[in-house]
Amino acid sequence: MDRSSLSRSRRFAPAVALAAAAALTLAGCSSSSGGKKSEESADGASAGKATTPRMTIALVTHQSPGDTFWDIVRKGAQAAADKDNVKLVYSADPSAASQANLVQNAIDQKVDGIAITLAKPDALKDVVAKAKQAGIPVVGLNSGVSEWQKLGLMEFFGQDETVAGEALGKRLNEEGAKNAVCVIQEQGNIGLTQRCDGVKKTFTGKLQTLNVNGTDMPSVKSTITAKLTQDKSIDYVVALGAPFALTAVQSAADAGSKAKIATFDLNKDLTGAISKGTIQFAVDQQPYLQGYLAIDSLWLYKNNGNYMGGGEQPVLTGPAFVDKSNVEAVAKYAAKGTR
Repeated sequence: MDRSSLSRSRRFAPAVALAAAAALTLAGCSSSSGGKKSEESADGASAGKATTPRMTIALVTHQSPGDTFWDIVRKGAQAAADKDNVKLVYSADPSAASQANLVQNAIDQKVDGIAITLAKPDALKDVVAKAKQAGIPVVGLNSGVSEWQKLGLMEFFGQDETVAGEALGKRLNEEGAKNAVCVIQEQGNIGLTQRCDGVKKTFTGKLQTLNVNGTDMPSVKSTITAKLTQDKSIDYVVALGAPFALTAVQSAADAGSKAKIATFDLNKDLTGAISKGTIQFAVDQQPYLQGYLAIDSLWLYKNNGNYMGGGEQPVLTGPAFVDKSNVEAVAKYAAKGTR
């Protein structure tokens, strides 16, 4: 999708193969319920339903209120749950302690599997150990690619945030950027820190970091505006999520800054902004795929003893660049809330 897509496609071959396997699973199940009807369904990604015994799986994330990224993760998870005859129980809290309590609630409910994010892994290691003691399989997604094995999770689905950051740093060099600011919307989130650290590894210009309160968007806007007003030499703002990138566009306008905006992650509004040229490019980690594979993997483990990634390697879902040259191919799915 970008200029280095060939080398990246080889690097991420296992993820592609697994996505294909998931698609085959979908196709196999849909054959019993009428393929044409499935193809014409609302989101175009639903399928038939497994006849395996009903399961309950808990998906527990660190979602902050209003962060639309997680809507896409949930859609993927729900699509897999619907196909697999799974009852999906979703809960979230950006506080690590509260997220751990939600995992404990899932254990107490004796669910058949748990999928979790590891934004702050140290706070979750004890409750993950309790789940294992209770015989409940646990997989990770999105955040924690460097920590999932240390905590003893069965599998992991997401992107290597350091690798993604390094790719974005190289792209900034190609764009001629000299002075960039990386905006962190949640302090202490290991995945966000790894993104900015990755950018710093490869970007040859000056990189500053700016912490903002991601749960208060007016505050995010004013903090970025103040930074751009203070330092007119900033020529690129790197956001770590679609809503924050869109807010950064407003901040640049308010500050009278000529800084361009790049970001991680997509949503419908962001693809529109890329089409219009108000945002230059985004790094896509395919959150729908993360949610889908997390739930589908637990179903496969329960019913066929499978381990995606062999239980030894993470299943990578990104990164890939989306810019003006290819955004139209992605926008139709973003409009449905699945990219």
